[in-house]
Amino acid sequence: MKKFGLIGYPLGHSFSKNFFNEKFHSEDIKAEYVNFEIPNINEFTSVLVDNPNLAGLNVTIPYKEQVIPFLDELDPDAKAIGAVNVIKIIREKGKTKLVGYNSDIIGFTQSIEPLLESQHKKALILGTGGASKAIFHGLKKLGLEAKFVSRKAQEGMLTYQELTPAIMEEYKVIVNCTPVGMYPRADEFPDIPYECLTPNHLLYDLLYNPDTTLFMKKGADKGAVVKNGLEMLLLQAFGAWDIWNK
Repeated sequence: MKKFGLIGYPLGHSFSKNFFNEKFHSEDIKAEYVNFEIPNINEFTSVLVDNPNLAGLNVTIPYKEQVIPFLDELDPDAKAIGAVNVIKIIREKGKTKLVGYNSDIIGFTQSIEPLLESQHKKALILGTGGASKAIFHGLKKLGLEAKFVSRKAQEGMLTYQELTPAIMEEYKVIVNCTPVGMYPRADEFPDIPYECLTPNHLLYDLLYNPDTTLFMKKGADKGAVVKNGLEMLLLQAFGAWDIWNK
């Protein structure tokens, strides 16, 4: 029986295990999906050795970047992004080859594209972690210019304090790639000037628990179009399955 799995730490909130095991059951696929909760990326090698029937992995926080030195090859998107969330494990003639991909970019672009209108030319990306890099390259592929927003001053990035009314007028797409507002701290929200939002703005939150984050609610109150990350999550899972089976 083929085995697939997820590496990350912690994994209490993981969506993938339930999604894939339900898929395998409903489609009568002889496979199982397990969580590998490893507190250190150096334990990754042990996961491979201890599971010789492992055919593919998903990668989540905090290992999307840390896993790259362990891989033999990266696909062009993963290389450009500098983060991996899907690993294809190819076993041939006693050798194992690990190829890294990024299906976050697939899920995000397919999910946000139908919402984009003519005024959506520039985007602010809240957060600078592994997921934010995929979002940056996804927006670029869709023809949008994007700028990162960080809590700390960094070259080429804006801070939250620098989000003036003029900036908010110029950047009409805002993507939250931070965990701020995620259950159980659902009473929190990213520190942007919500009073500057208009019906021409689009707010996309990578979070999906709760369904409507305060970031989304405060945007909707100003007439902005809002969307959570559930569809992106589903689309990137479909993307992972396609990668493992191609």
